[in-house]
This record gives sequence, structure tokens and C-alpha cells, in this order.
Amino acid sequence: MRTYSYMHIGEEIDRDAHVICKYRVTTDLPIEKAAEAIAAEQSTGTWTGISTLDEDVFTRYGGKVIGIKGDIVTIAFPEEDFCIENGGIPQILSIIAGNLFGLEALHGVRLEDVEFPSSIMRKYKGPNFGADGLRKILDRPDKPLVGTIVKPKIGLSPKDTASYVYEAGSGGLTNSKDDETLVDQRFCPIEDRTKAIAESLDKLKEEGHRMVHAINVSTNGERIVQLAEDAQSWGAKQIMVDVITCGFAAVQALAEDPKIKVPIHVHRTMHGAFTKDPLHGIAMLPITKLVRMCGGDALHIGTLGAGKMAGSVKGDHDSLEACLNRSFGHKNMMPVCSGGVYPGVIAGMVRASGFNVQIQAGGGVAGHPGGVRKGAMGMCQAVDAAFKGIDAEEYAKDHPELKAALDKWGIK
Repeated sequence: MRTYSYMHIGEEIDRDAHVICKYRVTTDLPIEKAAEAIAAEQSTGTWTGISTLDEDVFTRYGGKVIGIKGDIVTIAFPEEDFCIENGGIPQILSIIAGNLFGLEALHGVRLEDVEFPSSIMRKYKGPNFGADGLRKILDRPDKPLVGTIVKPKIGLSPKDTASYVYEAGSGGLTNSKDDETLVDQRFCPIEDRTKAIAESLDKLKEEGHRMVHAINVSTNGERIVQLAEDAQSWGAKQIMVDVITCGFAAVQALAEDPKIKVPIHVHRTMHGAFTKDPLHGIAMLPITKLVRMCGGDALHIGTLGAGKMAGSVKGDHDSLEACLNRSFGHKNMMPVCSGGVYPGVIAGMVRASGFNVQIQAGGGVAGHPGGVRKGAMGMCQAVDAAFKGIDAEEYAKDHPELKAALDKWGIK
């Protein structure tokens, strides 16, 4: 039985006929052997030579190791390995992020990046609204969007949740959202909550302020589209889905449902199980690209070094670029910075991100000494100062809500 080499370093390949993946590999083997093991496991190989593998099958469908630089291995998988019509993201992931994580020869392996050929990209419609569409809805063409997460995370009634949203909007916020843990608990039924929040948003609009709130519709696969349609009928201006727990296919199903006419806010809860270990798992960058392909309009990407969540600053920047890159082939996607955000981190965050970003604060609004409305005002003032290029402490001299926030939490 013949064995075949998966090494193709230096050879020219048609990048528009392959899915190109970069992996960070930790192994005691020579890196070339580890790279071949990944290419084989994820395409035509198995643990031993087999009689059913012939030259044509290997050449046409085998993965190709096309680059090795340090501990980064680049592998090209032929487009034909992918079930473009019916397999979707689940089948794509089974190849680019499948059994390789369990290979005994590897101490660690991390999918760092992926590039798709146009033939695959065309099968995904991408965002319906994206960052530009959200800005149009909110009539906010230039400044960063600024939002909140209703706090406490769970426990409030529909009435109290709606009151929180109204106070936040009255303080100037453009966005708010359910927490990722809240969907349809008995203490806050989704229908009652959505209708109550819709009334608050309508009241704000009558008062001259535009705001959207993302209702979390994360649920079982067979129910999520119907629940989203129901939420929209109850007055939802935006829906939210937890992509890791519900799956990329859930985002795609919502984005491609012709009855859903509102933006999709995508949360990444549980991503740390894949992204936190720098040597094993999946980086946030491939997740970002897949969410944009599937139709997410906004996605949490981290805080660019600020906030409470551990993460790579470079990784956050890579995801930011993947959200906004105009050459991607789909509408852009609004990057959302959240997790321990408060007014004192805004200046540094905006310097790192630029203005095309949505800044989301929960405790940084609800924890303000003056309450939710003044907490919202403090956040908006911090964003205004950053947008104008004015030092936050200087701006706070004429803005007591910002000063109170800086006095409580300081500046990072």
C-alpha cells in the first residue's frame, strides 16, 4: 500500500479553489510531520496506509501543507472537500476545526485564521444591515454607538427591564440588549418583556431619541426562527442570538428568514472555551469571519485591552478588522466592545478601535452613583469627549455625570 506526502511548500496553488487555514502547532514531532498529520486527518488520510486510496483521490481531495513558519502551519483544503450546497458551516467546521484537536501527536493546535474562496463566500449572503445599516436606523453616522446591557443580568421583571431601557435611552444611549443568559424565564417572559420594551422605545422616539434593544431569542434549533418572528411581531427592533451555544447555522437561519426585518446582534458567550488558550482551540478571528458570512449585523469582539475579560489585544484588533474590512465580500459588521466597560476606559478604547464601533457597558451604566440615567449620560459624555479628542478629565469639569463616574472608577 502506497503512502502519500501532504507537503507542498513552495508550490503554486489556486487560492480561489482552496480553503486556506493557519494553525498554531505545539508538538514534540518535527513540525513537518505534525503539519502532515493535520492535513491527512482532515482530508484523505487515516492512521495507517489503506488500499482504497489511489493517486486521483489523493491529488484531488488531499489537504496540502503550503507553508511552515515557526509554529504556524498553513494548510490548503481543496474546495471540493466542502459540501457547499447543503453542508453549510457545520460541515466546514468538521474539516477546518474537527478531529485535529484530538490528535495524540499534538500537544496543542489552534485554528488562527481561515480564508474562503469566492465560490464558498457567494453561498453566504452576509449581514442584511451591518454597521452602516445600524447607523442609518439610529441616525448616527459618525460617532461610536453607545449601549448598555440590562443589569442585573437576570431577575428583573418585564416592567423593570423596560424602565431600565427607558432610563438608559433618556440618558442618550443608542443601544441596549438582554443579557446572554436571559431568554424566557418565568420572572421575565419574553413576550411581556418585548412588548414592554417596545413601549419604552416608542416613547423615546416620540421624545426625539432613537434607540434599539436586542431581544435574546437563543433557543433550540427547531424553535429559534419562530421565536424571532414572534419577538419581531411583539415589537422587537433588534434580535440577539448566542452564536456558540446556538450554532452558526442559527445565525444563518435568522438572517435568511425573509420575515425577519430587524438587525441581528450576535453574542459570543462560551467562546472562551475555544479562544482563551493561546496554544489550543480556535481564535476569535475565524469565529468573526464565520459570523459575518452567516449574516450577523453586530458581534462582540472584546475590549481591545480594556475591561474585565481576558483576551489578546491583537486578537481583538484582528476581529475588529474582520468586521469592517470592505474587501471581505459582504456588508460590514458592527464590532461590539463589552465586558467591564466604564467611562474611564473609553478614550483608550476609541483610540484603539476608531469610531466605527459599538461600546456596550452594563455595570458602567447601572453602577453609576446617580442611577441608570446619569450612568448613561456619563457613558455618552465619555464617548463625546473621545470623539472630539478632548481629555476625559478636562471634559468632566463641565459634565458632572462623567466626573462622578471617573471619581468612582478612575481612568485606565
